[in-house]
Amino acid sequence: MMNALIDQFAQAPNMPKTLVVGLGVTGLSVARHLHKRGRPFAVIDSREQPPGIQELQSEMPDVPVFLGAFDAELFEMGDRLIVSPGIALSTPEIKAAIESGAEVMGDIELFARAVNAPVVAITGSNGKSTVTTLVGEMAKAAGRHVAVGGNLGIPALDLIQPDVDLYVLELSSFQLESTHSLAPAVSCVLNIQADHMDRYDSIEDYAEAKATIYRHAMVGIRNADDPRVMAMLADDEGWTFSNGKPTSDKSFGIAEHEGETYFCRGELPFMPVSQLRIPGKHNQANALAALAIGCSMGFPPNVMAEVLREFPGLPHRTQYVAEKDGVRWYNDSKATNVGATAAALLGLYNDQANAVVLLGGDCKGADLTELTPILDKTARAVVLMGRDAKQIAAVIPSSCEVRDAENMQQAVELAHQLAKPGDHVLLSPACASLDQYKNFSQRGEMFVAAVRRLLS
Repeated sequence: MMNALIDQFAQAPNMPKTLVVGLGVTGLSVARHLHKRGRPFAVIDSREQPPGIQELQSEMPDVPVFLGAFDAELFEMGDRLIVSPGIALSTPEIKAAIESGAEVMGDIELFARAVNAPVVAITGSNGKSTVTTLVGEMAKAAGRHVAVGGNLGIPALDLIQPDVDLYVLELSSFQLESTHSLAPAVSCVLNIQADHMDRYDSIEDYAEAKATIYRHAMVGIRNADDPRVMAMLADDEGWTFSNGKPTSDKSFGIAEHEGETYFCRGELPFMPVSQLRIPGKHNQANALAALAIGCSMGFPPNVMAEVLREFPGLPHRTQYVAEKDGVRWYNDSKATNVGATAAALLGLYNDQANAVVLLGGDCKGADLTELTPILDKTARAVVLMGRDAKQIAAVIPSSCEVRDAENMQQAVELAHQLAKPGDHVLLSPACASLDQYKNFSQRGEMFVAAVRRLLS
């Protein structure tokens, strides 16, 4: 049957030779974009029932769809492949198409070719959703007609509207791999931590993918505390942010002013650090990155400061859940890599090891040893769960009490037994969630629900 469909596809004079590879949220946005503009295409997905298939067939019944194992013959017919970010460009059929001369791109490349308004592009291993949202809120408060999305929330192609005068996009390394012509007004790499090592050969390869965000940028903003990020541009290029003292008017950091600690641009104070609503040193860095981006875009300083004072944080990012009997509970389910968990633990650290941490899931081939000194310093107990619990157990220091849980409810109950007044219980798994959950959001929601049941 598949061979017959492929023959029909090849022989029909009006059949498309553009292939949308991978459906899901991104692939569906690509399909809608092409269909709206009257451009013929076909969709191919290795899954028999991919997410978005019902919407596609309902909205675009005329679009050819090929499901199931990839067929090399079908790929050979494609003049242009638009590949979803979750599908590696090293996939044999895609690699062969590239070698044969087919144009291969992703949704962000298609977006770049379709828009004229300025773009703020933000990437990094951790913090990019928070910074993207902060910059979007600053832009709104400054009176800009802004659209916010990309890897966060709404796909970039679904954001396109004629009256938008600024796009703020969170971009993943997967998206950047297939993007060539995006020319952001401002690009920012927040940090580089080992992540997606099941897709990249090394952290250097991963960093190289992130660095392409600066390729055509008018202004590049870097984290001065991260050597890998600083190496992406020349020392005298762009602006920087740091949790240290700023060194120039293109440097954002933290310094004393009239006896109080302030966020500053050079010697100019913005606002007291104590007024930042979201907790942790990692969020101080996120605030500085947002300030640097906002200043480079000309947003008024008072407007940006007010946004920082009011911003409550995003769900699943060191999200405060509850406090009872002197124990605070936090949902940091978005911590899907070791660096994110380290940032959360150090951000909440207050000179004593008083964290009870819920860890585990799919570690994505990451080096977990970085957890050992962090846990030794910040935590006194760990609850393990998920597929790679044994791998994590091997790096937990002897200073931490360890318990194993079969599910989230049990993990929360064990954490409650371990916690003492003055402690904080933190779901910060250092792992992806797909071994047990639909996504990190579902994992976080189950944690919050379990905590509220327990404490009610």
